[in-house]
Amino acid sequence: MSRRSWIDPAFEGKDDEAWGDLTAEPRGVDYTEVDVAGMPGMWVTPKGAAADRVLLCIHGGGFLSGSLYTHRKLLGHLAKRAGVRGLLFEYRLAPVATHPAQLDDVTAAYRWLLDRGIEPGHIAVVGDSAGGGACITVQLRARELGLPLPGAALLLSPWVAMETSGDSYRTNGELDPFFQRDAVATIASAFLGETGDPRDPMANPLYAELTGLAPTYIQVGGDETLLDDARRLADRARRAGVEVQLEVFPGMLHTFQMAAGRAPEADDALDRLAAWVRPILHAER
Repeated sequence: MSRRSWIDPAFEGKDDEAWGDLTAEPRGVDYTEVDVAGMPGMWVTPKGAAADRVLLCIHGGGFLSGSLYTHRKLLGHLAKRAGVRGLLFEYRLAPVATHPAQLDDVTAAYRWLLDRGIEPGHIAVVGDSAGGGACITVQLRARELGLPLPGAALLLSPWVAMETSGDSYRTNGELDPFFQRDAVATIASAFLGETGDPRDPMANPLYAELTGLAPTYIQVGGDETLLDDARRLADRARRAGVEVQLEVFPGMLHTFQMAAGRAPEADDALDRLAAWVRPILHAER
């Protein structure tokens, strides 16, 4: 089901968010719709999960697409492995809403969790692609507002370089079937709007001061054109004193973890994410 289907259940046209079908249905996970700071949201609750530990999921889709339903199963697989709850929400999308609308919404969702008594150290932000970049910028905004930062950040193929400057666009250009430089530049332009700056630190954290951010684990495919986004972000974070683990998966493409439950490479990646974040959230089983 796509976001269009959420708004208009009677709609029978083409579903442009069917990429959620890549993910197999996890067993033993319940889904409950919830209002998150005025946005459609969903609790993703594995059987026996710790109620006071949360993965706050910022879905990918270039800030142009994505929904509860493209990512609920992926979050279900990860939350089940980590033994915690997950929370999904639907931020405003470009081109109707441009930066910083998405960051405002992500920050509101993070504050919503804090206001409900979830300790910041018991929250891990997790996001893929555009959502991966937002896992960093929401911390920058939280720091700016004087809010406590989350305990950890899990980034899957993060997209951060809005000016599409990574050399991997060239070196992996023949390996990546979709994320060519021109396509990504078009998406960035829609997100930033007519007056947006691709070097705005709140949109592109490669230009931000990253000191003090949460421990961060980054996964990226070795064959994707956004490989250098992950490498450059990890390097800048390390130089700022952030605890960073970067893992490159040879032969994998952008957000390959979406094949959870169908591909052993995706399942292995999620196992590693969960093993890393459990002790940080004190969610050891």
